[in-house]
Amino acid sequence: MKHAEAIGWKQLSACSARYNASPARRAMTNALAQTELAEVTFDHRRLRGDRFHFSVEIPTLPVTNQERSGRCWIFAGANLLREEVAKACGLEAFELSQNYISFWDKLEKSNYFLESVLDRIDCPVDDRTLCWILSTGVQDGGQWDMFVNLIEKYGAAPKEAMDETYQSSHTAAMNGLLNTKLRQFAARLQRMHREGAADLRAEKEGMLEEIYSLLCTCLGEPPASFDFCYTDREKAYHIDRGLTPKSFYEKYIALPLSDYVSVINSPTPDKPFSCPYTVDYLGNVVGGGDIRYLNLPMEELVDLAVRQLQAGQLVWFGSDVGKCGDRKRGIWDTEAFDYACAFGLDFSMEKGDMLDYRESAMNHAMVLTGVELGEDGKPLRWKVQNSWSDENGQKGYYLMSAAWFERYVYQVVIRREHLSAAQLEALGRDPKHLPPWDPMGALASC
Repeated sequence: MKHAEAIGWKQLSACSARYNASPARRAMTNALAQTELAEVTFDHRRLRGDRFHFSVEIPTLPVTNQERSGRCWIFAGANLLREEVAKACGLEAFELSQNYISFWDKLEKSNYFLESVLDRIDCPVDDRTLCWILSTGVQDGGQWDMFVNLIEKYGAAPKEAMDETYQSSHTAAMNGLLNTKLRQFAARLQRMHREGAADLRAEKEGMLEEIYSLLCTCLGEPPASFDFCYTDREKAYHIDRGLTPKSFYEKYIALPLSDYVSVINSPTPDKPFSCPYTVDYLGNVVGGGDIRYLNLPMEELVDLAVRQLQAGQLVWFGSDVGKCGDRKRGIWDTEAFDYACAFGLDFSMEKGDMLDYRESAMNHAMVLTGVELGEDGKPLRWKVQNSWSDENGQKGYYLMSAAWFERYVYQVVIRREHLSAAQLEALGRDPKHLPPWDPMGALASC
């Protein structure tokens, strides 16, 4: 670094003097020496009153548990779809097989990875896009459009048809081996290309067979057909024999997934509002739909989410749950932790700066099931169905303040019927292409 300055002793002496001049800072030092930061800074006034009542609320099934995996987007999507099965069959509890969807996602992502490598076959290994492809590999994360691709191609199945395995709910070791194989394959494909090999795609087919075997070993092989057995709330037994995942979806769910639109709020200079966007090299099913977003001001995004809940329809959404949240108490609230008072420092940043400077990004998907509206019709708080088991919050359901929603929610999935004519017109334009490392692709890279 040219003209860089080292820390000087005079500067250190001044820092020490300012720190030691504050009794409050010394007291906080003693408190933090033996207590967790979140407990010291938590503002218990945020817990006053029984806030688990909502003017708009959709009854939903008990929460699910993704355990030690990053499949939140699959769990959130499956939680939305399973409500249709529960209504059709009169069920009080039901889960779709998240493992079934995850299997096909991993296989499709592996193919997408290899096709991306072939697309960059002439690039050096330090090419930025190729570096991103290789370093990201295949992960648990995903996006709504990727979920739709999987359901439209492979259908869905009850959990009993393909239950969880240890590896499906504890994915780190499996993902490590999967990515080792994929990078091994990438090196082989580029080496063969340099040596003038003719048919790299035939080689790729053999690679996918190895990936299929690895996934079957860890997750089990997906069922081609199954019997759907259930007992309804009236205690009547039912069995529907010989279903395929596609026929099960068409008979018991049949939501028009193509009618759902991803709406984002990214207030950054490179993304004007009322414009559509896509992200290059971000997807799972080759030949499926691309990632597609419509960027809107936060007030429009909030209005669409409220409108959909008022219509009795759940809302899949993506946010940054690492900020201002208490997992045990089950709340996300920008006023819940007083870090400024604890440290005597200002930690605030604008939402656009948080995205551009990598302070925040989508890292978790969940489902909105309710909202409390004030006298002016504006949200005061939201009810959230999570997938972290029923041990925290209110049996796994969480509260989210309106301010937290506006600051840390980046995406909601809305049915087209709720969009205005101007929003639909904007959505129909050709999308601007964002690079793979754009913050709006973060959830899919988790």
